[in-house]
Amino acid sequence: MASNVSPEIERLISLLAKLPGLGPRSARRAALDLIKKRDGLMKPLAASMALAADKISTCNVCGNVDGQNPCHICAAPARDQSTICVIQDVGDLWAMERAGAFKGQYHVLGGTLSALDGVRPEDLNIAGLIDRAKDPVVKEVILAMNATVDGQTTAHYITDHLESAGVTISRLAHGVPVGGELDYLDDGTIAAAMKSRRPF
Repeated sequence: MASNVSPEIERLISLLAKLPGLGPRSARRAALDLIKKRDGLMKPLAASMALAADKISTCNVCGNVDGQNPCHICAAPARDQSTICVIQDVGDLWAMERAGAFKGQYHVLGGTLSALDGVRPEDLNIAGLIDRAKDPVVKEVILAMNATVDGQTTAHYITDHLESAGVTISRLAHGVPVGGELDYLDDGTIAAAMKSRRPF
């Protein structure tokens, strides 16, 4: 960074560069745009981020992020309590809700098992899922994992550990492309995959 740039701007660019999809050049462009639109964009964005930092928390039931705990989905009485859809990340939950194909409960793992990245079962919210699946109300667990090697490894691990829970275990149909991620699929593909799920 040029030495004639103020420390405040350097810090803004540095923080923006940490966001997914933004490298140093994109972060500089974003910072300049924010500075130019200080009243219309930067100040409202800063206020919104401060509010989100104070109010948003992780749901202690499913792992979703929301302004209330338990989240709106877990607290909704109309949702089917007998089915839990297991997903990797909150972005996948949002994709499922956007498709409108599922009206049950969710469980966010927080990632996938990965030997290369050193992600172990205790690093994910798998123990919470096993506890929830033991509830007599729960009849089915749907594994909506991304169709990647790590996603399928995680699905097999969960299946092995849910055998004693006495629930039906199913997975999304292979309409989800191999290597595909839920957050990038169109709503019709997600809906079709959910409707044609089958035992795992």
